[in-house]
Amino acid sequence: MSERNISVTSAAARRKKSVAEEPVTSVLPPDASFDPDYEFDQDGEVLAALGYKPEFKREFSLFTTFCVSFAVLGLLPSFASTLYYGMGYAGTGGMTWGWIVAMVGVQCVAMSMAELCSSMPTSGGLYYAAAVLAPPGYGPFAAWITGWSNWLVQITGAPSVNYGTSAMLLAAASISHPSYIPQDWHVFLLTVLLMLIHGVMSSMPTGWLAKTNSFGSTFNFIALIIVLILIPAGTDRESRGLSKFTPSSEVWGTIGNTTDWPDGIAVLLSFVAVLWTMSGYDAPFHLAEECSNANVAAPRAIVMTSTLGGIFGWFLQLVVAYTVVDIPGAIDSDLGQPFAAYLMQCLPQKIVMAVLSLTIIAGFFMGQGCMIAASRVTFAYARDGCFPLSRYWSHVNTRTRTPVNAVWFNVVIGILMLLLIFGGSVSIGALFSVGAIAAEVAFITPVFIRVFFVGNRFRPGPWNLGRFSIPIGCVGIAFVCLMIPILNFPSVKGADLTYVPPDMNWTILVYGGPMFIITVWWFVSARKWFKGPKVNVDHLMLGAEGNLIDGKGGDGASSEGVGVGKLADEAKMV
Repeated sequence: MSERNISVTSAAARRKKSVAEEPVTSVLPPDASFDPDYEFDQDGEVLAALGYKPEFKREFSLFTTFCVSFAVLGLLPSFASTLYYGMGYAGTGGMTWGWIVAMVGVQCVAMSMAELCSSMPTSGGLYYAAAVLAPPGYGPFAAWITGWSNWLVQITGAPSVNYGTSAMLLAAASISHPSYIPQDWHVFLLTVLLMLIHGVMSSMPTGWLAKTNSFGSTFNFIALIIVLILIPAGTDRESRGLSKFTPSSEVWGTIGNTTDWPDGIAVLLSFVAVLWTMSGYDAPFHLAEECSNANVAAPRAIVMTSTLGGIFGWFLQLVVAYTVVDIPGAIDSDLGQPFAAYLMQCLPQKIVMAVLSLTIIAGFFMGQGCMIAASRVTFAYARDGCFPLSRYWSHVNTRTRTPVNAVWFNVVIGILMLLLIFGGSVSIGALFSVGAIAAEVAFITPVFIRVFFVGNRFRPGPWNLGRFSIPIGCVGIAFVCLMIPILNFPSVKGADLTYVPPDMNWTILVYGGPMFIITVWWFVSARKWFKGPKVNVDHLMLGAEGNLIDGKGGDGASSEGVGVGKLADEAKMV
């Protein structure tokens, strides 16, 4: 072969590795090309096309990614922790058909998110998608709002889960020793201990984390099945002069409205339990850089989690709705944990302790999964300079190959948030409602941009919804737009609303306060320096003119600040 033919072949090979030919939507210009001398595997090539160099070992498979996600979802401990809202606001009617209604909206959001994940499988996830898809000039702001909202839900995940687990553990102690009455500081110290344990576990290597979460997720699933069988089989309602199960007419037809709002609003208020329980299905998006075959496996894990979570969550709702004896008694019990109080109403004590034990262990692994997902989000945002001292939080430990600094940053923030325990049950409840509203805002923002600003110009990945993409996205958007104001409603109104801690809904303060500060920060300072996702593959990429994108190629602009400005405009919908 002549030198001329060799040169042509080399040039052709170089062109075959352009960003435009990868099945992803990238922040890079479409004519950016991979360095043909650099060795990529399939996932590494996809990630480089998104603008990032591989930094993690890809030791998560579809199953282990699903396991982390299902562990974060934690149906059994999530349900137990939020029973106060699901059953307390709207009774059995809200628990049964209310769950079905809520799951339609949740599933639409999950499928739209999975489609984005296939198109942009990076740890930045929703934040990256919002940046790339936004109209010219608005990418950095869309990324800023999406990223911070998603970070708020992530950092409230482990504290709220561990708080619920601690409350159940102390309630079990109170059942065994009736003279013991749990105090706020007992719950606080036990929750802090769980946070520290999870911090240590989350600092371990990726392979160890994958195995641990596979076990935890498997235990969660087995525990859920056992509880679904054990409660109806072991109920002793008949010995208390009641029918074995509550009649279906009462279960499905009774709205036990304990709020001052009409029944319809009360049912919508009870959705906070559904939204918080189901908010963990985004975990595969944040683990995409540690997952093999990420742009197929990660979106599949998202849909598997939301689908199975929705089905089995509804079964759990039915079991409780058909066996509960006294809803007000469970909500206001001295045990301080409605799920434990409910179990005491319908089961012998030994079975109560067995169910609580399974729930507590499942809650422990759920908290671990939340800590892992949160650390990956913190790492991804710090990598792009979102936080003060970002260079410390984005550091990957050379020994474990995990973002250890990000883990402990989240642990400290979570412990500080747990001080809300001393404000009473309503104030600490803000962690749950904030988790729900922050998740929905972060989940739906890039979907909204994709539906209304990108439309049919969207470049889907290998997993996509086809012609149903926009209709499904519209349903998800409508559901979230309905729920965001509802999640800020207090449970009382009129003369009963005194705007003091026992009555007010703290969501508007705990979520709205930080988001207001973050928005002001944007307009005062961040808009001048924050440009969205930063390209860090300059040593692996070739520019349009054959020059390296390293601050010297192309138009001479430094890649340190490359984000969603000029590059995103050029890359829009290849």
